[in-house]
Parts: sequence; C-alpha cells; structure tokens
Amino acid sequence: MRATLPAAGPAVLVTAVGAAAGSHGAAAALACAGADVDRATLLIDVGGRPPRPALLASAAAQQLEQRLLAHLPEARVAARGHVCHLAVAPDEHAVEAALAAARAARDGLRVLHAPAPTVRPLLDASVDALSGVLLRADLPRDRPLLALAVRGLLGSVPRVAVLKHRLPWMAERRALFGALPASAGGLPDSTVRKLLASTPR
Repeated sequence: MRATLPAAGPAVLVTAVGAAAGSHGAAAALACAGADVDRATLLIDVGGRPPRPALLASAAAQQLEQRLLAHLPEARVAARGHVCHLAVAPDEHAVEAALAAARAARDGLRVLHAPAPTVRPLLDASVDALSGVLLRADLPRDRPLLALAVRGLLGSVPRVAVLKHRLPWMAERRALFGALPASAGGLPDSTVRKLLASTPR
C-alpha cells in the first residue's frame, strides 16, 4: 500500500522552478508565518543539511522535536525558534521519511521543501492531502516552466501561489532560525493567507 500524507493541519509543498534561488528561505518564512506560541510548525527539508539547535526555541517547538524523535529515533531534527526543522536525505527513502514525519506532526502546519527531482514522488504520495503549493520562480525567465508547473497542479492542489522575488537575505536568515515576524520582510500577506487558509476536505 502506498504511503500517504494524512489530511489534518495544512500541508504546503515549496519548490523552485528552473534555476530560481530562495525556495528554502521561502519555505522557512511560511513555516514561521504559520507558527504561534502554543503550536510549532514542522519544516521538512528534503536534501537539506542537518539543522543545528538554536539558542532560543519555543516550548511547542521543543515538544514537537521530542515527538518526532520518539517516532523517528534517527531523525535529523532540531527546534529553532517557533519551528521544528527536519532534514531528510534525498535518497530512495526520502518520501517515506518525509511522510512519516508529517504524520507525527499532523495537527499543525507542515511545510515540505523539496528540490525539483524529489517533487514528483512527494506529489504522487501526498497530493490528496496537500493544502497548497508555493513555487519560487524568476520572471520572466521562468515563465514557460512556471506555466507548465501550474497547469500540472491545477485541479490536484487546492491552492497554488508563486513567489516572484527571492526574500531579502536578512529575512531568510531570521526565517531559518524560526524567528521571522510577519512585519520583517517575509512572504506577502496575500500569499500567506492564500496558502494557510482552511481548506474543506
């Protein structure tokens, strides 16, 4: 039986179109936007470096870290600010590991950041439960590829958003520490509202 992502809290896939840079920072910024004091969000980074623990982490992020380690003892995970970061190796087990982590954090926001080669397997396994996809694309250079990507997603994913410009360096750094407030140059409010709005199931 194929592993699938459970439909609970919002689950958003973030990836880059073409050679556009900044999708990792955008994913972290979205994770920050969906976090609060009582509920941490999970940022799953397929192919990312193992995260280092931050000096400051919320109690909710630390609790989510412990829950993930209980389910996945070998997980490369760390609480950072209001976000719990998990790195998944980009191998044949990447999709299974990412979905197992997402199931353990099913009550909150799950943000899956994935490079292009791993996007299709993740979509195949979780498209029915994804609440949205965020595409980082440089326009007009990536317009043809973006059109193909959006066309392939429409009808499968409730919401698709495009980030046309990379976030400022400082905003990315703060987001990756799980400490980017909404007023500090993160994702546009309209993008956050679109991707994190409740989706009827």
